Amino acid sequence: MDSFEITKVVGAVCGSLLIFLLVQSGAGAIIGGGGHHGDDHHQSYTVLFEEDTEEMEVAEDEPEIDFAALYAAADAGAGERLFRACAACHGLEDGANGVGPHLYNIVGRDIGAAGGFDYSDALAGMGEVWTPENLSGFIEAPSSWAPGTKMSYRGMRDVEDRANLIAYLESIGG
Repeated sequence: MDSFEITKVVGAVCGSLLIFLLVQSGAGAIIGGGGHHGDDHHQSYTVLFEEDTEEMEVAEDEPEIDFAALYAAADAGAGERLFRACAACHGLEDGANGVGPHLYNIVGRDIGAAGGFDYSDALAGMGEVWTPENLSGFIEAPSSWAPGTKMSYRGMRDVEDRANLIAYLESIGG
């Protein structure tokens, strides 16, 4: 075999590898993988069937968070910064209702008791008090905590942020 034939064989092997890589990359882009291995920017989904729900319930058992301890160590200064998002709808002055009721002296106040505000039936008839725990549950997911509430806020997932925000609200008028 002369050097010209060896060059043709090496070129054929390299060309085949190049075509293989291009096909793999193109197929990955079409399917959604993008041809990148180890890329953790892609979402994955798990489809659960009825027989999988028991496993799901076990998997969702997260360790219980002691909200009282978290709340005791909360930073009202950090909560003040978090309140900026709430200020679009809620006032901090007594009686200054906006789109939402005023939050002056909210911790310890009866739920649905801010004078001059028209509450949804979900909150008006609750007959409970805004404890830090109740506020945390409501702020986490208003429509889940009080189905039928008029509050369209999607919720604050981070429990430490909720504790800080509630500590700030308690410092206003409390």
